[in-house]
Amino acid sequence: MDAFSAGLLQRIRATQSDLRQAREAGDDFLAEVEQAELEDLQRLAAEHGVPVTTEPGVPVTAAVPAC
Repeated sequence: MDAFSAGLLQRIRATQSDLRQAREAGDDFLAEVEQAELEDLQRLAAEHGVPVTTEPGVPVTAAVPAC
């Protein structure tokens, strides 16, 4: 795995965790911010052909087909 893919997957895992924590805390605004960040990261991963899995309880958003 190259450094770009590894870094992107690390950011996705961190954002998934932050999203889960925001939801558990009932912080709707932070959850929306984290969801938007996760969607951006998933789009970036799809554009570059990086396979993404999610944490349990964190929904996968519609993936953008790889170009």
